[in-house]
Amino acid sequence: MSADYSKWLVVSDIDGTLNNKLRRLPQKNKTKIKQYVDNGGYFTLCSGRNLQSLTPHYKKLGIETPALFLNGAGIYDFKTNKMLSFTGVSEETEEKIKECASLVKQAEVSVFTDDMIYHIKPKLFGYIMSWADNLDNTVCKDLNEVPRGKWGKIIFFGLPHTLKKVLEYFNKDEIKPLCNAFRSSLLTVEIVAKDVDKGKGVMRLAEILGIEKENIGAIGDYYNDVPMLRTVNHPACCAQAPDDIKSLAEYVTCHCNKGAVADFINYLENEYILNGGKNNG
Repeated sequence: MSADYSKWLVVSDIDGTLNNKLRRLPQKNKTKIKQYVDNGGYFTLCSGRNLQSLTPHYKKLGIETPALFLNGAGIYDFKTNKMLSFTGVSEETEEKIKECASLVKQAEVSVFTDDMIYHIKPKLFGYIMSWADNLDNTVCKDLNEVPRGKWGKIIFFGLPHTLKKVLEYFNKDEIKPLCNAFRSSLLTVEIVAKDVDKGKGVMRLAEILGIEKENIGAIGDYYNDVPMLRTVNHPACCAQAPDDIKSLAEYVTCHCNKGAVADFINYLENEYILNGGKNNG
């Protein structure tokens, strides 16, 4: 049976997965992705980054499959320059975010919409994030200055003991059903809408493309990738990922510095694609 790459979708996180620890794209990944796409496969990125930050990483790859940003809150088609989907938190959740910010004053807060980042009285973290990628941003004195609606992702920045208070607030029984709150790094907690995560975003994209779940592979390296790894049929993670992330993976690749995405695509080819998916169980 001949290989049919057009039935396959491979999705990758960016930082610590597609890119190495210096935030650079290993040539091995770029070469393998091009080969896979030239054979007819679908490849794209799913990141917590906003659209402006994701764009240069996407364009380096020479791909056309729509990309997912803000942890799946948005799906953007670069080929047509159209937003295919965008889901923000509810107005009730916006109010809870304001309440948490007033209670945990040590935390810095930034709101990501479909086209802007709003930093609320930034002291350090917000400025560093925008400066690192030269991102468009607006500074506000409080959350009431941020336009209502389309709050795709909210980040609370702070030291671990501060973020513990943030998580405790969003894990209250009356608040937890409203949104998803999770640690995305040692210094950040992120909030998205309840029906938003990387896994749901990947499945929305697969539906748009007409790809069956059994032919979806995804690779990541950290806890915000967990919903994606739990959702797809073929989850993979990089060698440097925490052990509990590795426990979710069908395949553990090499370290991201050595071309983890290329390693994963090679695995999918050898185990499934090139033999017509006969090992696909």
